[in-house]
Amino acid sequence: MTPEALPMTVPAPDLPARVRIHEVGPRDGLQNEKATVPTEVKAEFIRRLAGAGLTTIEATSFVHPKWVPQLADAETLFPLLGDLPVALPVLVPNERGLDRALALHADRVAVFASATESFAKANLNRTVDEALAMFEPVVRRAKDAGAHVRGYLSMCFGDPWEGAVPVHRVVRVCRALLDMGCDELSLGDTIGVATPGHVLELLSALSEQRVPVSALGVHFHDTYGQALANTLAALQHGVTTVDASAGGLGGCPYARSATGNLATEDLVWMLRGLGIDTGVDLGRLVATSEWMAAHLGRPSPSRTLRALSHKEQ
Repeated sequence: MTPEALPMTVPAPDLPARVRIHEVGPRDGLQNEKATVPTEVKAEFIRRLAGAGLTTIEATSFVHPKWVPQLADAETLFPLLGDLPVALPVLVPNERGLDRALALHADRVAVFASATESFAKANLNRTVDEALAMFEPVVRRAKDAGAHVRGYLSMCFGDPWEGAVPVHRVVRVCRALLDMGCDELSLGDTIGVATPGHVLELLSALSEQRVPVSALGVHFHDTYGQALANTLAALQHGVTTVDASAGGLGGCPYARSATGNLATEDLVWMLRGLGIDTGVDLGRLVATSEWMAAHLGRPSPSRTLRALSHKEQ
């Protein structure tokens, strides 16, 4: 990549020196595709992402194929990735999903909770508390097996059925997930309605309830163009784990107003300009997302990818 295709580095005060990008494209991105991506293409996508320097790549989901047919090949895909020297988390919705993941020696799993009753019903056909009760044995057994457990929390800022979500409700579910043994939480702005002040309010409330910032990641969608601004607010609070999706892939099959995730390229561009290390080669990442966009038959929504692709033409 030519020098003019990289941002000028101007560090800002009180920001972390390094950020770990939790790449969700192969799971959260591809699960929302209308067409099923071939297993070998998914495997190559993950390999290229690892080659670009991403060290945490969410590979797939062990959910029942009836609900997410795009990821029905989890048992076939995951063994193809065993030689990669990166973390490969997988989503497990229940104990059956955990059994399938552990049978393949997965050592990083994630459960998927909701801060709102409406989304818990839509996504899991349970109340918030019923879902937490379902996750408790999953987390316990995963921890007993030596696995790292991430707790996703959806609808942290707004819900398409309920509107704005009170901060105290989000804090309650976060506390419950940590108390049952989750190592890490990902705060999801599933429909992309958060703004920086709201982000800081939630993070401050979590700190007041003794939720360590080191256990938090953020997961922003870019529906209203706020994902990078919200990420910067989280970094200013001390968050060092940010979810992103190569090429801006993804949404949510259970929330129609959920548009694409924060594009990994856009995140890397901003972090590089701030002098924050990610270990990611932006040129190789852009090439990977262009490759996947070609397989999907449509251009990527990532602004950085489009800008750099135009420069190289």
